[in-house]
Amino acid sequence: MLESALLPTPLADCTDEALARAGVELRLKRDDLAHPLVPGNKWRKLAPNLAAAVEGGHTRLLTFGGAYSTHLRAVAVAAAALGLESVGLVRGEELADRPRNWSLRAAEAAGMELVFLTRAEYREAAGRAGEGAGWRWGAGLVLPEGGSNSLAVTGAAEIVAELADLGERDVVCCPVGTGGTLAGIAAGLPPGARALGVAVLRGGEGYLEDEVTRLHREAYGREFDGWRIDHGHHGGGYGRVPAALEEFAAGFERRHGIALERRYVAKTLAALYDLTAAGAFPPGTRLTAVVTGLPDPA
Repeated sequence: MLESALLPTPLADCTDEALARAGVELRLKRDDLAHPLVPGNKWRKLAPNLAAAVEGGHTRLLTFGGAYSTHLRAVAVAAAALGLESVGLVRGEELADRPRNWSLRAAEAAGMELVFLTRAEYREAAGRAGEGAGWRWGAGLVLPEGGSNSLAVTGAAEIVAELADLGERDVVCCPVGTGGTLAGIAAGLPPGARALGVAVLRGGEGYLEDEVTRLHREAYGREFDGWRIDHGHHGGGYGRVPAALEEFAAGFERRHGIALERRYVAKTLAALYDLTAAGAFPPGTRLTAVVTGLPDPA
């Protein structure tokens, strides 16, 4: 069986001189410590879906992801622990004949069957995920890319449930890839608190906002206010880590002794520092940044 997560995850005070000068506090919600193999928002989003899979009698999970998808690895590990088969539909047919990177090796080592698709095939398959991918890849419970569906949103809302002291001065922050984590956080906020998502992919203006709204409707039958998405800190695109971001992350690690995942977490924190310097947060604001995943292995 899958080992239970260590919940609630701890909070770490990371307010430093640059933030303190602006009257802004920063703390990290260390969801990267939730589970050693299914960390961060992956545990939050997968747990209710796994429960539904077992309850529904499914024996197979099918899902989607890119070459370094944390979601693929998490599904592979979780499925194996529950005695389920797993299939990962991977974006990029050119990867099929190349040596596996560390991420895809880990998914295969956990028992996941990898199917490499052209980008056009991937878009078609991902777009039909709600219909069930059994039309081509056999029967099974289909999880969307990033695991963001209505059940995942309710799982992500538990992050806020563990933050009992939120009020009008608080902004809960997270990276945004597919929108599920931000949707859950925004839905769980008490009156007055706000949510800020930091887009990690380029060109998501409007689309990501629509996705969060769609997930709110699917999960709760209503829309929520008090959230927004910053689109200015994607670093050039999904998976890109420019030199300035690497320099920022390395400096943060030296100051606070916390290793940062670069493609999501470091972008979020860099955005918070930039926005603070630009006066986007009034003095007295407390930022809680959700650490959604672990750094890549060295």
